[in-house]
Amino acid sequence: MSPILVRPVREQLEHDRLIRLLQTKSRRRYDAGMNPGVEQNVPVGSGPTAIYPDLVLFSLERGRRLQVVIEVETGESVNHLEALAQWANLAKLKAAFHLYVPSGMVEVARRLCDDNQINVSEIWSYHSVGDEVRFTMVHRAREVATRPAPPSRPAPSTSRPKMRAPAAKKSPARAAPAKAAKAPSRAKPVKKAARAQKPQKRR
Repeated sequence: MSPILVRPVREQLEHDRLIRLLQTKSRRRYDAGMNPGVEQNVPVGSGPTAIYPDLVLFSLERGRRLQVVIEVETGESVNHLEALAQWANLAKLKAAFHLYVPSGMVEVARRLCDDNQINVSEIWSYHSVGDEVRFTMVHRAREVATRPAPPSRPAPSTSRPKMRAPAAKKSPARAAPAKAAKAPSRAKPVKKAARAQKPQKRR
């Protein structure tokens, strides 16, 4: 909770109930720590510059890397001073910043973020139906457009490529010599043995 804000007791109790509810829901994916009320259990940073978001979500891996910080606001705390004192600092962290506001204060929260250039990753609205609290995501920051990755080149093969035998060059087909057209055979004239026989001499 911001030191500049003092909530009414009833509103503070509802605020802390929401934090515990979100912590329970987040345990499936994160190592979740919370700072309800004036408690300072899980800091982000160290020394005098440490800040205490309502909910701090770390990865379940060994390094416990900071993943998400969550700030839950009530009707009284969605204002210009709170935005500058809390939201602006949380948005500068190397983690996603999620903001939870009452359903009736969504547009006010949007305008405060836009006017003060606060980069909020997600804005969620909440409202109570009896004893049940329903959460609805109403804003998600657009992801930075990334250039398409160049197509991956296949890793160079260590085995030598198989050498292919050079393809035999096809010699141009030689045209078969055209058979000389046979001249029409001329019938040889039959020699007539028409030679006159010499008359035999009578003896």
